[in-house]
Amino acid sequence: MPLYILNQDGKQGMARRKCTGEYKIKPIKKKVREILGYPYSLRIPKGVFVEQWGGISTDEFHRAKDADVQYMRNRHPLIGLNWSRTDCVRYLASIGLEDTPKSSCLGRPFHGNQQWRNIRDTSPEEWADVVAFDAAIRQGNARANAAGNPLLGQAFLHRSRVPLEDAPIDHVTAAEWAARQQELDDRVAAVHELENGVADGCSPWACRGEAEPVQGDFGLAS
Repeated sequence: MPLYILNQDGKQGMARRKCTGEYKIKPIKKKVREILGYPYSLRIPKGVFVEQWGGISTDEFHRAKDADVQYMRNRHPLIGLNWSRTDCVRYLASIGLEDTPKSSCLGRPFHGNQQWRNIRDTSPEEWADVVAFDAAIRQGNARANAAGNPLLGQAFLHRSRVPLEDAPIDHVTAAEWAARQQELDDRVAAVHELENGVADGCSPWACRGEAEPVQGDFGLAS
């Protein structure tokens, strides 16, 4: 994962990102092989595969990629529906799940202050875990240090490059204010659509159509 580094000379830097490959892609491939019944290093026959669905919206179209192995086929249903993140928020609001938080790893350095506050204020156990993790990474990887490759500086989870428990996470940034306004606008739009419908007669998740209701006997029990 990318860590915020404060070098020995006082300069700021970033450590190389590796978490996606090590903690997501490799474990998923291992589990897929187990599901298929071909654990490493057995060869998986041609035509044997799993279909993996990913929740990537049109805002992050660049992340929608094909799998790099033949035994996995990636599908991106949100892109197939042409849904943006705003469309997803509106749908969640329509079914009473408007407070659904973003998904992310607990100790992700790319968390914004709002996400750090949410962990601190709603999950004391998880907050204690990330504070302890932040302290544990200060001098880098223990194995690398033992091998004579110590970190030339200190590592931190928060971009301020101070210990997480002391970081200014209560500060509301300009980006956070903008995100709050966007979320508010999305919720207002969702409520308006639920009450009045959308201008073109269709919602992002279903087509209402313009035809008059069809009347007649469809064999339904009275």
